[in-house]
Amino acid sequence: MNKDYIKEYEDYLRIDKKYSNNTIMSYMNDLNKFNLFLDNKDITKIDKTAIRSFIESEKNRKLSDRTISHDLIVIKNFYKYLEKNNTIKNNPSVDIELPKLKKALPHVLSLDEVDKILDIELKDKYAYRNKAMLELMYSSGLRISELVNLKIQDIDLEEDIVRVTGKGSKMRIVPIGDYAIYYLKLYINEYRSLLIKSKVSDYLFLNSRGDRISRQAMFKIIKQIIRDKNIKKDVSPHTLRHSFASHMLENGADLRSIQELLGHSDISTTQIYTHISNKKIKENYEESHPHN
Repeated sequence: MNKDYIKEYEDYLRIDKKYSNNTIMSYMNDLNKFNLFLDNKDITKIDKTAIRSFIESEKNRKLSDRTISHDLIVIKNFYKYLEKNNTIKNNPSVDIELPKLKKALPHVLSLDEVDKILDIELKDKYAYRNKAMLELMYSSGLRISELVNLKIQDIDLEEDIVRVTGKGSKMRIVPIGDYAIYYLKLYINEYRSLLIKSKVSDYLFLNSRGDRISRQAMFKIIKQIIRDKNIKKDVSPHTLRHSFASHMLENGADLRSIQELLGHSDISTTQIYTHISNKKIKENYEESHPHN
C-alpha cells in the first residue's frame, strides 16, 4: 500500500509540479529509503516518533546534516501532499525541525582559471562542441540540466539570446555573449551535422551516437579539462554557473539582474554571491594593505 501512495506522489511531481526526472528520482530514493525503514508500517498512520527514529538512524549512520535535511524535506513535502489530498488528517512531520546547516560558499573560478578551461584545442568535432557548450555555460550561467536539454530552436543567433526552460518549467530569456555566439555558429553550421549522423534530433548538443549529450558526459568533459589544465580545484559544470554570477557581480551587475539571469525564484538564493564578493574584497585587502 505504501508503494501505491509513493507512486501517486511521483505522478503528482511529474505531471502537476513538472519536476525534472533527476529531482523526481532523488525524491523517490529518499521516500523509498524511508519506507524501507518503516518495515511494512502503514506510511499514512505513523506518528512523529517514527520520523524522528528515522532521522536518528541516519545520524547513527554518520550521514551529513545536508543529506538528513534533504531526506526530511522530501518527507515533509510528501506528507503535505497526503494532507492536501485528505489521505491523512494530521501531518506527523509538521513540528519536526530541519537540521541547521552552515551555508557553504560555492566554488568560484578566477578569470584566469575560466580562460584556461575555455582555451580548448579545436582539433575535431567534439572539441568544437565542447567549446560551444562551455562558452555558452559561462556566458549565460545555465544550469547543466538546462544546457543538455536545449533544442536548436531555443538558440536565436540573430538576437543573441537563448530561451531557457528552468526549474518548474519556468521560461526565461538570457542574452549570449559574442564569444559564445561565434562558437555556437561554428558548431551548429559546421560540426553538429557530423555528430547527428543519420538520426533526427532537435537537441542542440549531441554525443558520438547522435543522441542528446548527458549530464554525466558533461561532468567527464569538465574533469578531463581541469586535469589537462592542472587546475587544483573541485570543478563541476555548476562551477561555471557560480563563476558567471560572481564575475557579473564583481563587475557591477545588480543583484536583481543576476537573479533573473540565473532563474532564481527567490533573491535570497542569489545573495550568496554577495558573500563571495565580500570575501574576495577582504582577501584583496589583506594581501594589499601595507599595515596588514
